[in-house]
Amino acid sequence: MRDARPEGSPYPKADLWLRGLARGVDFLLAFGLATLGQELGAILAVIYLLVADGFLHGQSPGKRLFGVRAMHIPDRTPAGYKESVLRNAVFGLVALFYVVPLGWILLLLVGLPIIAFESWMVWTDRLGIRIGDIFADTQVVDGKVVTKIEVIATHAFPMSPAPPGPTASRVL
Repeated sequence: MRDARPEGSPYPKADLWLRGLARGVDFLLAFGLATLGQELGAILAVIYLLVADGFLHGQSPGKRLFGVRAMHIPDRTPAGYKESVLRNAVFGLVALFYVVPLGWILLLLVGLPIIAFESWMVWTDRLGIRIGDIFADTQVVDGKVVTKIEVIATHAFPMSPAPPGPTASRVL
């Protein structure tokens, strides 16, 4: 087993099936956008693939559906748009092959091997880190992971027990 992040991570590896299904949903959404219109649809698909992980606190629609989240490891917060673009640049490049004339040839010769390599990295790394995660310093984790923002919010607004209600006293 490889170790792309030798310094480790506070998070365990996310379930690979959930992660793969989430990526599949995102690819289907991008493909749907690409078929909406000629160049505009393809551009929207590329933009979607680049920024999707920054939408819902580190969750693209696919990640949200399958309960995984991209986390920025140094500050333990959900991935934002910057991290999303960095980690998904490879997939944005592959989506651009859809726009280029004779792009199917590029997709088959370059795009599929890139996706296969990224998948191999996720499969063989002990934390599920791929090239995009190395660029963005992120890791995909179980969506139930408590983020630093959620911890701060809990401490800023602690849940205190409700005050006792009025007691009925009997007057004799």
